[in-house]
Amino acid sequence: MTDPGKEALTIRRARVTDTPAVLRLFDEVIAWFVAIGNPQQWGSEAWSSIPRRITQVTDACALPGAWVAETGQGEVRAFLALGEAMPYVPAATQPELYVRVLVASRDPRVRGIGRRLMAFADEQARAAGVAYLRVDCYGGGSGDLVRFYESCGYERLSTFNIEGWPGQVLDRRL
Repeated sequence: MTDPGKEALTIRRARVTDTPAVLRLFDEVIAWFVAIGNPQQWGSEAWSSIPRRITQVTDACALPGAWVAETGQGEVRAFLALGEAMPYVPAATQPELYVRVLVASRDPRVRGIGRRLMAFADEQARAAGVAYLRVDCYGGGSGDLVRFYESCGYERLSTFNIEGWPGQVLDRRL
């Protein structure tokens, strides 16, 4: 049975044509970050207006491990990209699946979709015969994002800093 206040979402492979919808997600989340006083995470400018970010999101949508969660009306509410580790983190010492991107709408009707997509990442790792996952995230601010990944079963592994941007790498064994 579905919660009447929640939107039913389907997870499907992302396509390059999803880029505008995924950029809207980033723009929505960035506006929320700015509103709560956290512009350090992804900046304060809408990604849909930054050519470098448009290219990054387009490339992410083209990855074979890219997924969207969408409503029955085809509205994209979350995006997940899985694949190889990001170039700024140490290489894994064992086969892994890396959570490269996770972004979800702040709409209360889709509350919990980020956690659902992290569980989906576990499923994808199992299907690929991999028992190790990693993710990195913004390690500054209130620490809420790090705690979110910890609540999904990840543990802090290492930190990094890219031009003043504090990052946290976390890992999970299935």
